[in-house]
Amino acid sequence: MRRFLIHFFIFFLTLFLGSVLTFDAQAQPETQKFFLEKSYDLFGRGEIEAQLVREDSRLHFYVEKPWWESRSAQEQNDLRIALAELGLEFQNKIYPVLTSTFGSEPKPGIDKDERITILVHQIGSDAGGYFRSGDVYEKLQSPGSNEREMLYLNSQYIDKPEAKSFLAHEFVHLVTINQKDLLRRTTEETWLNEARAEYAPTLLGYDDIYQGSNLGRRVRDFLARPSDPLVEWLGKKEDYGVANVFIQYLVDHYGVRILVDSLESPNVGIPSINEALQKNGFQKDVAEIFQDWALAVLVNDCTMGERYCYRNSHLKDVRIIPTFYYIPRTETILSTYHTTLPWSAHWHRLVGGAQNLTLEFDGADSNVFRVPYVLCDLTNACSTRYLPLDKEQKGKIVFSQFDATYSSLTLIPFLGSTVSKLNGREEPFDFSWQVRVVKERAVPTQGESELIGQLLVRIVELQEQVRQLQTRLALLRGQNGTATVSCARFEADLSFGMRGAQVRCLQEFLAAQGVAVYPEGLVTGNFLSITRQAVVRFQEKYASEILTPLGLQSGTGHVGQMTRNKINHLFGV
Repeated sequence: MRRFLIHFFIFFLTLFLGSVLTFDAQAQPETQKFFLEKSYDLFGRGEIEAQLVREDSRLHFYVEKPWWESRSAQEQNDLRIALAELGLEFQNKIYPVLTSTFGSEPKPGIDKDERITILVHQIGSDAGGYFRSGDVYEKLQSPGSNEREMLYLNSQYIDKPEAKSFLAHEFVHLVTINQKDLLRRTTEETWLNEARAEYAPTLLGYDDIYQGSNLGRRVRDFLARPSDPLVEWLGKKEDYGVANVFIQYLVDHYGVRILVDSLESPNVGIPSINEALQKNGFQKDVAEIFQDWALAVLVNDCTMGERYCYRNSHLKDVRIIPTFYYIPRTETILSTYHTTLPWSAHWHRLVGGAQNLTLEFDGADSNVFRVPYVLCDLTNACSTRYLPLDKEQKGKIVFSQFDATYSSLTLIPFLGSTVSKLNGREEPFDFSWQVRVVKERAVPTQGESELIGQLLVRIVELQEQVRQLQTRLALLRGQNGTATVSCARFEADLSFGMRGAQVRCLQEFLAAQGVAVYPEGLVTGNFLSITRQAVVRFQEKYASEILTPLGLQSGTGHVGQMTRNKINHLFGV
């Protein structure tokens, strides 16, 4: 027994010394200067000095030195304990679960050290941490590189339960840069990179206690702005909200393997998910799944079908509140105009209306809209349907007994045809819908029919006279090269999607040019497709002065220097 204990002690001592020697071979300096991401740092700093506070077999923990030194001895001791617990959580759970699921980080990486550096510093309260992709490259390639596999955590949360979720999130980014950039020579689209990282706390079970969880916070962010586009990434909390809530639905119904296989694909973004869906035997693509998800967050009711609800019990009560439109029961026409970005859902609920109700949808011809809708009857039993659109993106629904059959109609138009290069600000597109309510009338007699015909002819004659008078008025307002508008001069370029006083002035100017240029004459302050067509007509009217010098054959609809010069000339300035 004594001999066994001696051998065991020697064996344990050998392991301990070997571990110490391994650590010494890759010893880290006690203090180190690190580059930061200024946009995240609480004070906008680009560099700080940090102190090595703890290291273990997986992590080096550096802490911002001035902040660390400002802590009391008791606070420093508490923080050391928090870092030790976080290190154990990373070693025993975060690292093995995430690497076995998504693959390895760069290992040993740029610094030839298998341990990852964690820098704890003061970050704005909106962020739990961040990741800098440039750190995994040499300074020759990335001058601001810290030349190590590195994650950044907010000192405000380092001793809080949320720290585990934040560390897991940022570690997925480190895995992603290895799987995509280093191994496959491609860069993941930001929205999908963030969506995978957002799912990590759920995968690890950190969202199982919903109160105070990352999932709970993201659901609140989503419900505050549910129409935020999935793929346009501006780094705002609503971007994280929609990414998380959508990816929860995707994994709920199609499995985490979709995230794994899309990460291992040479493609990125939506094409990589479509490839993963096909690889796993699913017939749907992302557009169809997004459509199901848009319906699910409206109704979230499994009795309508499995695809119209969440399986995650914490999300069973998630429902967005649509925009409501009351349709009068009298004869009426209600028209609305909207702009939308790709992969942004809009929920428009119509209530009221009379028996004879017609809804017409019209989307921008340059893209492909999808318009699922939900009909709820008078007992609030609902069903999902889909509005067919023609090549001009127009569609129509006619109800002859609407008020006697249905309590509401909810349209959910969205653009899901743009699938590549989705990483930043996307181009907006416009759509509109119109509701007409017509009251039932008695069948007219022969004499009444003749009178109605005569009146209709007279109405057409009067409309033509009005049109001619409007044309003459517009020409008079624009005669001698002077247009009556609220601006004296245009100094800045104007283009599709802009809004404001300058756009309103532009529309006033175009209306003053007559119906040949701007027959609609709308002054809304929104630069949409109607205004763009009017600009095209104006440019082509004065093609020799605007287009020919630029070598163009047709108008562009963009109010640039040459177009502004002509407008200002007509102003007399």
